[in-house]
Amino acid sequence: RVELVESGGGSVQAGESLRLSCAVSGYTYTGYCMAWFRQAPGKDREGVAYIHTDDANTFYDNSVKGRFTISQNDAKTTLYLEMSDLKPEDTAMYSCAAAASRGCRLRGLAEYSYQYWGQGTQVTVSP
Repeated sequence: RVELVESGGGSVQAGESLRLSCAVSGYTYTGYCMAWFRQAPGKDREGVAYIHTDDANTFYDNSVKGRFTISQNDAKTTLYLEMSDLKPEDTAMYSCAAAASRGCRLRGLAEYSYQYWGQGTQVTVSP
């Protein structure tokens, strides 16, 4: 059974940094993707960043490019999202996701590319 558990959220001021973690267990697929999504109140969930689990290539939404960094540990048991220069518009519930098919390599920021989801961790950025 695949289980994803996020941690590291919190309340910060604009310009500050946070690091989110996602503990991964039971995920035995190789060559697919893991990602971070976020959902602000009243808005659809959107893809923030994703990583190929085999070659560690990373991809970002334009809204976070240059500020956020997605990574994984060598054992692929933890997914990270380093967030810097946070802005109030980054306020959202952040969730990690894992894919069970190679379609994620073409549509890695699309919600439908992922089959496994964590419960989320809240990030709040004040002006």
